[in-house]
Amino acid sequence: MVGAGPAGAATALLLAPRYRTLLVDRADAAVERIGESLPAAARRLLRDMGLWEDFLAEGHAPRFAARSLWGGPEAVLADSIHDPDGPGWHLDRVRFDAWLRRWAAERGAAVVAPAQMVAVRRVEDGWRLTLRRHGRPLTVAARFLVDAGGRAAPVVRALGHRRRAADRLVCRWCHGWASGDAGVTVTVAEPEGWWYSAPLPGGRRVLAFHSDADLPVVRGLNGVCRLLERARGLAGLGSLLAAVGFRPEGPAGYCAAHSSFASAIGGPGWLAVGDAALACDPLSSQGLLNALYSAVLAADAVGRALGGEAAAPAAYQRGMAPVADAYRAHLDAWYGLGRRWADRPFWARRHAGFGTREG
Repeated sequence: MVGAGPAGAATALLLAPRYRTLLVDRADAAVERIGESLPAAARRLLRDMGLWEDFLAEGHAPRFAARSLWGGPEAVLADSIHDPDGPGWHLDRVRFDAWLRRWAAERGAAVVAPAQMVAVRRVEDGWRLTLRRHGRPLTVAARFLVDAGGRAAPVVRALGHRRRAADRLVCRWCHGWASGDAGVTVTVAEPEGWWYSAPLPGGRRVLAFHSDADLPVVRGLNGVCRLLERARGLAGLGSLLAAVGFRPEGPAGYCAAHSSFASAIGGPGWLAVGDAALACDPLSSQGLLNALYSAVLAADAVGRALGGEAAAPAAYQRGMAPVADAYRAHLDAWYGLGRRWADRPFWARRHAGFGTREG
């Protein structure tokens, strides 16, 4: 497994009880990152993985409702009481990622970190990976290879497959302290992109802005003070931040947030999972769910492939295709509702369709 984020760790913890499993990651521990929404449907996957009770004991914050100012100036509230799976969660992302990695190790996976894959080649009995660890090369042999390396998709790229980016979306974000408005995510559209803010465990809150990397607004918000100043001027968001007393403190960052698709996510002796296979726009709140779902499918496919079923990787790719199709359709529908600023570049691009580019 190249990558020990949620997709890699989940795949490893499912495979480790039956097969010798190695997790390779560039970071020696889970790192702070954006992406803390876990939909309620994940409870089914966590049960299938044997992790449900332990997940509940972790004490992540429930996601009771989502309030949005999107297609018009009036707020729309979606309450989790109407979801048959109940509320989702606002995660402490570092703790969640570390928890999955810990479960992988407890079930028998070996972890090599920090280490970076620098080369991979096919050999008669599988693969030879060249890693760089503490400045020194390390060679690893594997019968089967799983790319869980996120948007970088190191294995996918090393094998000559393309990554197709659907847009140029990026995210500027910060964490801080807040109180009140527990369990409610707020999403607000504006002329140059869109925002969200959500409560986190321990009295924390995240604030994030999304737009296209080439638009001037992104360069203009290159600091937490500027980010907060713009947010405070928006109807539906500024009043919320004031009401909960949001005070930026702690991690902040800038990251890619575009949709992207690998031209191939499986072949003889290898698979891609999570963002390496399908990277989701944060508007969908599907990134972590996709990581867990693809891990479940991949672990089954790897087991069948190691048992002699040569067609298993191709079947995995076919199984993931409807996920990507549904994701595209739902994302297009949501962006299609944002017609208030149809003449502005960010929205015009999404209404016209961006096409794809290598990313």
